[in-house]
Amino acid sequence: MSKIDVVRAAMMTAMKNKEKARKDALSMLLSVLKNAQIDKREPLTEDEENAIVKKEIKQCQETIDTAPADRADIKDEAAFRISVYKEFAPEDMSVEQIKEVIEEVLGELGIENPKAADKGKIMKALMPRVKGKADGKLVNQTLASMFR
Repeated sequence: MSKIDVVRAAMMTAMKNKEKARKDALSMLLSVLKNAQIDKREPLTEDEENAIVKKEIKQCQETIDTAPADRADIKDEAAFRISVYKEFAPEDMSVEQIKEVIEEVLGELGIENPKAADKGKIMKALMPRVKGKADGKLVNQTLASMFR
């Protein structure tokens, strides 16, 4: 069952329960997913669907961060949307899991003592493996902490 179907079913449930705010948030997410599928002209993969949900969460967080201090209504709405979207987002990788993937990549590249000069080569091999599963900033920080 695709994420589009899951979100649509959740939206129907919200409509039946007369949860207008939840229905509106799910409607926005459903619209973004459908538009991405239309643009691609074929069904989305699970990774693509997860990336879209994460992108929407990130955009809501940016809305919270950039909204004026006196606009609590905007911040509250964005926070609510984030809470709804997180139900459909995959769990992020922990720092330990990211370190395991980094160790695998280092082994494949034959790098025993990673240095800052190796960062580009490591990230190029690493990011496709963790894309949509971990925050890029956290991956970058974790890798930087491993430099000797």
